[in-house]
Amino acid sequence: MSNKDVLVFEIEQAKGKPRDIKKKKDYCPFCDTQNLTNIIDQKDDMIWLKNKFRTLKDTDQTVLIESHDHFGDISNYSVEKNQQIFEYAYECWNKMIQSKKYTSVLMYKNFGPMSGGSLRHPHLQIIGLDKVDGYKHIEEENFTGMDVFNSKHINVNVSEKPIMGFVEFNVTINNPKYIDDLAEFTRVTVKYVLDDLYGGKFDSYNLFFYKVGRKIICKIEARYVVSPYFVGYRLSQRDGDKQVRGIADVLLERLQENAQSKEIEVEK
Repeated sequence: MSNKDVLVFEIEQAKGKPRDIKKKKDYCPFCDTQNLTNIIDQKDDMIWLKNKFRTLKDTDQTVLIESHDHFGDISNYSVEKNQQIFEYAYECWNKMIQSKKYTSVLMYKNFGPMSGGSLRHPHLQIIGLDKVDGYKHIEEENFTGMDVFNSKHINVNVSEKPIMGFVEFNVTINNPKYIDDLAEFTRVTVKYVLDDLYGGKFDSYNLFFYKVGRKIICKIEARYVVSPYFVGYRLSQRDGDKQVRGIADVLLERLQENAQSKEIEVEK
């Protein structure tokens, strides 16, 4: 790995950065919309702005505030609200990609104390990397796995070769026009991760978004203390096939209910 593959954290830029994930504070800067600065664009209660704390060198860090509701989340939004967020997030992300100003543009979401986030208020990060290809070490096999759900335009699977492990879900649409389905299938999967996976032991997750040609992929990562095998050796782990099949079967039940309501035909 060369120095071009490393993001440089500038700690002096983090001074004063608010945190309320682990310690509750009375003040949330994302609730105080009247005092937000460097707003790029706004739609309803969704606000896209420059990140005040630009802690990564050679990047353009932006934040998309999803909602005025401090305790909002994909797991408790209405179907319509969640679809609005995904539509707007894709629009903002794609604007940065199409600008051709960056080597790569990343979009991701942190939720919960194990996710790497600092603020509870629901938001996405959209970051342009000036010099680093953020996708360089990602392989196509990281998006494939044991199929849970298949239709003509959407696939949901459990990674058999996860980036980090243990349990990663991939939701893929083959065209951006199906962004509402990406939103809904991700919403159901996130609810499953928080409510049911391993008896509801997870309180944190990440979403990572990838644009591959016309495809858009959302990877849902259930978060926990990182495996030492990954930290020390970059060796990812996954559950055995029997356990993964059990996870897939339960998630399929959740997804089928929504597919029927949206009249999406499941491929056998």
